[in-house]
Amino acid sequence: MIERVERLAGRVRISASATGERRQCRACGTASVRVHSRYRRRVADAPISGAPVVIELGVRRFFCEHVSCSKRTFVEQIPQLTSRYARRSLGLARTLAAVGLALAGRAGARLGVRLGLPASRSTLLRLVEQLPDPQVGAVAVLVDDFALRRGHVYGTVRKPRVQRN
Repeated sequence: MIERVERLAGRVRISASATGERRQCRACGTASVRVHSRYRRRVADAPISGAPVVIELGVRRFFCEHVSCSKRTFVEQIPQLTSRYARRSLGLARTLAAVGLALAGRAGARLGVRLGLPASRSTLLRLVEQLPDPQVGAVAVLVDDFALRRGHVYGTVRKPRVQRN
């Protein structure tokens, strides 16, 4: 539930809180209604008209009511917005990963500043490393290059893929 939206010092601050009576424990799946505590969490989000956005999100920590669960307490997550320990929204992380994938470190960081997505080159590269590997199809030809003597002669081995029935 959005409580307030303010523009302060060139930033947009959105105050919101999670709603709902019960949440499920991520370890065992048991629904719980017993609240352990509440706290405010700050999550950076994608900019609006070039102005950085910060979401101040009120979340609750619940007791897990399953006796044999390894987690005694757990914090609610907002689907499509937050993940555990993250300080940026899932949408902002995807956008930064796309910038990092297209331009890599320094160039991506420079473009990010112009787009209102400030992030260091190391952050962009770390987000790219966290992306899942793309699916690789069947390999038709495998090429291996090697140098026989540094800077002079190169050899290439081309191995066609053998079809097995």
